[in-house]
Amino acid sequence: MKLIDTKTHGYLDYIVGIFLMIAPFIFHLDRTSPEGLVFYVLGATAIVYSLFTNYELSLFRLIPMKVHLFLDVLSGIFLAASPWLLGFSDRVCLPHLLLGILEISAGLLTTSKPQITN
Repeated sequence: MKLIDTKTHGYLDYIVGIFLMIAPFIFHLDRTSPEGLVFYVLGATAIVYSLFTNYELSLFRLIPMKVHLFLDVLSGIFLAASPWLLGFSDRVCLPHLLLGILEISAGLLTTSKPQITN
């Protein structure tokens, strides 16, 4: 049994997506460098695919929940590894690593069956 239902996950999607987009300001990162841009790109992408996911808080319900959760895990892995992949680990890595782990965890702990019908 998974700990997070799809409706709760939907709220987390939008909250985390917005948080990722404001993270460069919160963590005082250069918004034009990879350490800031990775937050913008992943935050905006999460909001977009959330709007198209087949779950309670979606507008279009086109993407299966299993695909959404897979995208969350991939995004989390990329975010957690981005300081080393993109070469800025000497400047900052902890926010990326922790938020990436949070994304991975949410993806793995959420049920893939929404309580809605199309």
